[in-house]
Amino acid sequence: MALILSIETSTPVCSVALHDNGELLRVKEIDLPGAHSERLIGLIQELLEEKSLDGKDISAVAVSEGPGSYTGLRIGVSTAKGLCFAWGIPLIGVSTLAALARGAKSKLNSSSIVVSMLDARRMEVYREIYDSNFNPISSLDSEVIDESSFDSYLQKTEVIFIGDAVPKAKEVIINENAVFLEDRISAIQVGELAWIKYQKNEFENLAYFVPNYLKEFKVLKSKKNPLLMS
Repeated sequence: MALILSIETSTPVCSVALHDNGELLRVKEIDLPGAHSERLIGLIQELLEEKSLDGKDISAVAVSEGPGSYTGLRIGVSTAKGLCFAWGIPLIGVSTLAALARGAKSKLNSSSIVVSMLDARRMEVYREIYDSNFNPISSLDSEVIDESSFDSYLQKTEVIFIGDAVPKAKEVIINENAVFLEDRISAIQVGELAWIKYQKNEFENLAYFVPNYLKEFKVLKSKKNPLLMS
């Protein structure tokens, strides 16, 4: 038995899940402002208590590593690392976009392409592109989307767009081969990928593991107080 606790905090939804050998046992999610900082530990405690478990029963902790919300990722990764240190178990880092892409599996055919995308700002998205077996066929990057985005794929085959950036993509991408899924990432998908990594002993170095923010986080200088340093 390999019990993996998974944490997903890259978007406004705070999500935790528990899998046993890759099979989902329980998931708890909350979508409220401040949930990551105020409710994450409580959700984990509730999840374990409902299954009559504690830290000594958990085999590994998995966490969504980014990209996504700076604050959410920082809280999620810090919490995951703290639990691993306290319980003496390994940490598994899971790409947020790779986990998100798995939400499209029920819609795929053998030639489908999946564009996993998270909202950045304005018309910019964080995105990565996968084939029907969820192998990446592009680098993870940010991109400002317009009416010609992903044309090279849309001209050839069905392209499934999935994630919270889909509403902005629908505004500009008009093509009969485009399929839009506004599904949100969940700790469920993080746990599915974590089980694959667990079987391969693909664990993170607790001392050096950090979120993948993709972009450098910048603190803006206040315009109201000229004495405030950035």
